[in-house]
Amino acid sequence: MAKTVSAARGSTFDTIRNLWPYIWPAGRTDLKLRVLWATGALIAAKPILALVPFFFKWATDALTGQSQPHALLPAALAAPLMLVVAYNVVRMVQWGLNQLRDALFAAVGQYAVRELGFRTFVHMHQLSLRFHLQRRTGGLSRIIERGVKGIESIVRFTVLNTAPTLIEFALTAVIFAVAYGWVYVAVVAVTVALYTWFTVKASDWRIQIRRDMNESDTDANTKSIDSLLNFETVKYFGNERMEAERFDKSMARYEKAATKTWTSLGWLNFGQGVIFGLGMTVVMILSAREVMAGTQTIGDFVFINAMLMQLSVPLNFIGMIYRETRQGLTDIEAMFDLLDIAPEVTDKPNAAELAVGEGAIRFDDVYFAYDPERPILKGVSFEVPAGKTVAIVGPSGAGKSTISRLLFRFYDIQKGAITIDGQDVREVTQESLRHAIGMVPQDTVLFNDTIAYNIRYGRIGASDSDIAKAAELAQISGFIAKLPDGFKTMVGERGLKLSGGEKQRVAIARTILKAPPILILDEATSALDTHTEREIQAALDLVSKGRTTLVIAHRLSTVIAADEIIVLKDGAIAERGSHPKLLEMQGLYAAMWNRQREATEAEERLRKVREEDDLGVVARGEAAS
Repeated sequence: MAKTVSAARGSTFDTIRNLWPYIWPAGRTDLKLRVLWATGALIAAKPILALVPFFFKWATDALTGQSQPHALLPAALAAPLMLVVAYNVVRMVQWGLNQLRDALFAAVGQYAVRELGFRTFVHMHQLSLRFHLQRRTGGLSRIIERGVKGIESIVRFTVLNTAPTLIEFALTAVIFAVAYGWVYVAVVAVTVALYTWFTVKASDWRIQIRRDMNESDTDANTKSIDSLLNFETVKYFGNERMEAERFDKSMARYEKAATKTWTSLGWLNFGQGVIFGLGMTVVMILSAREVMAGTQTIGDFVFINAMLMQLSVPLNFIGMIYRETRQGLTDIEAMFDLLDIAPEVTDKPNAAELAVGEGAIRFDDVYFAYDPERPILKGVSFEVPAGKTVAIVGPSGAGKSTISRLLFRFYDIQKGAITIDGQDVREVTQESLRHAIGMVPQDTVLFNDTIAYNIRYGRIGASDSDIAKAAELAQISGFIAKLPDGFKTMVGERGLKLSGGEKQRVAIARTILKAPPILILDEATSALDTHTEREIQAALDLVSKGRTTLVIAHRLSTVIAADEIIVLKDGAIAERGSHPKLLEMQGLYAAMWNRQREATEAEERLRKVREEDDLGVVARGEAAS
């Protein structure tokens, strides 16, 4: 795989070099043949194109009677009408070859777009959790979208138009030099040089305008996606006007930059037209004088005009090729920069597969910090024996959820070791490690698909009966049976059509289907009410039975039955032991337990008062009736 080069640092040549493995892909003989056939059509079209003005000249001279038909022409083509027919036939053949070239190369260009898009998608999933926690989803999607389009532009314009343009320049120079002398060649060369110089300078000037437009577009898209993803929050606070104003400010910047883009394009096209027009004027004056002197025919005048008009097409392509290539580079530079970001966590060379026997977990003197200035875990050591349940509790910010992220190896620790059955998680493949661990998180985010799809996500190849069994074990089959579409019910974006308890049950069913030997429950019930929590806890107790289970909990009532409870404070273990033992210690755990118990009792008293009030309202209503 070719190493990517940031467009900001690289060049057009670097970009083509990076794209070449996709244009000439190994193992795709069919695409290589298409490239060869497209190149053949490209080369064949140019000599035929050069014949077009010759037939125009011969037809003009034949019609004016100024000269005899060319000696190379067959007798059947000597008649004026036949020359007119031949002129148009040659034009159609040349046009057909160009279309054949584009059609043959279409599959190659789209393959490059698909492969690079796929590579970017895979790379995004390989990047660290740190990167994704900092990302802006809307802006990121826009960068990838523009990058894919930029790849297509670069492949098409540089490969399909640069080579034929150079061939056409060469043919024009040779014809002018042989037929009319080097003065004509010199004028055309100066025109082309000035045209190219102006195009490059003006296009470079327009690049910053294009960057400003892209940045404004990315910012506007980020704001719109972020606002729509948080639709309910916007409604809760009545901030529709504020969101609209934020979006409109970004779009106003985009409007200004886009207007500058199109205005600058107008000036670029106007300047190109003036330069080419002046060069064409000089050449036409030279030819007109020779016609008046009798050294050229009207056909020669028409021929020179036709050659210059044909030359204007590739000249315009020169401008468009450079412009589109530069704009394409601008569009994909952010995408290439994404590809240049190295994953923070990678497998070691020849990393082994994790071999899970009993599934015992061990944290041995683990130190970790997201930021060197702010340590999170400070020498944490504990063990989760095979088939046992260990709970991690503590105040917010103590490092509880960090432990689950480290076990999944979303980050690498700075010191110490994390092992499963004696195997350091840094020495095994990430795929095998994560295959062995199941997770039921606090915030279950589902895919915008069916309930069946979201449960089957735990094991892609699972049958419908496997999914139904997992749903039954997760105690959600009754709810699904009441739905009109059953397992085919769409859950909405992020699962918003389901309640918190229903989403948690889907997550539990998904984990049951995965059937991992190790289970992590990361505050799986902390966002639920007390009644729903008790129901979900019963399902969690079922799924964790016989598995090595690490419970990260906020509500202490969910970890009473744990084999060991570890209390974290400021990144270190403050207390550890069973629930009764920790209560006897009258320390941090006991204080947390008493606070939560008081809060639960207050909640229960409030619930009973509301129930009594509701019963009173019903009784008064019945008495009144």
